[in-house]
Amino acid sequence: MLLKTHFRGTEHDTYCYTGGKAFDPALPTAVFIHGGQNDHSVWILQTRYFAHHGFGVLAVDLPGHGRSQGPALTTIEDLSDWLSCLLDAAGVSKAVLIGHSMGSLIALESAGRAKNSSRIAGIALVGAAYPMKVADALLDAANNDQQNAIDMVNIWSHSTMSPKPSAPGPGFYVQGASQRLMQRIASQSAARPTVFYTDFAACNAYANGERAAQAVTCPTLFLLGQRDVMTPAKAAAGLIGAIKQAKVVQVAACGHALMAEQPDAVLEQLFTFAKAATVAALAAGD
Repeated sequence: MLLKTHFRGTEHDTYCYTGGKAFDPALPTAVFIHGGQNDHSVWILQTRYFAHHGFGVLAVDLPGHGRSQGPALTTIEDLSDWLSCLLDAAGVSKAVLIGHSMGSLIALESAGRAKNSSRIAGIALVGAAYPMKVADALLDAANNDQQNAIDMVNIWSHSTMSPKPSAPGPGFYVQGASQRLMQRIASQSAARPTVFYTDFAACNAYANGERAAQAVTCPTLFLLGQRDVMTPAKAAAGLIGAIKQAKVVQVAACGHALMAEQPDAVLEQLFTFAKAATVAALAAGD
């Protein structure tokens, strides 16, 4: 579905995948936020299940990514403000925010600075770290040699070069799917600074994580890959310690691309958390 999103005096079409069902803002809403150089499709399994089991689903393409118009935004704070405008446009009164990598920082910042704290029933931070620093060599490649950057990120994001027997379908190539998605986003951003660079620079520069975490009052799930070398589990320790209602789950046998390598385990954890957070918010009368 396309939404007209008004953000700081401009209006652009924003694409949101709704999981194969029409979006109903009267339902509890699950908002899925992708990471750098990605789009909504990284959540395809999880979003369809949510949409067919009691949730309204908005899996966003961030500005400048996938089917969404407008330039890629340059800071996590701007992306958080933009997300608030999107929720207004969709008529969402209560939501669980689910973010991966860069998306986890957007979810964190959104919960920390929410003017209406009761709107956020919970946040799930998948592959999260703070600070989320990016090596200078990778930043340079993201701007000047996107294919090299794609190769580096793709290798580092997966725990193995070999697809496991439990891959989602016969012949499904986990690394190949991730590579092709990043190549498609790269093809949309030949001009410098590229979307790839803009995303990574925003993560690298984000400095409000500790303050945002201290302001978070809703239930929070940290879903971390045991073999993640992009955002190692220990790199989330500061955030975990600062959030009062933090729950930590480490997913075995996967790296940073948790949704691709362990889709069923990720779905089970996210859905269980989102249901519990929504029920708790309703019971509290928020």
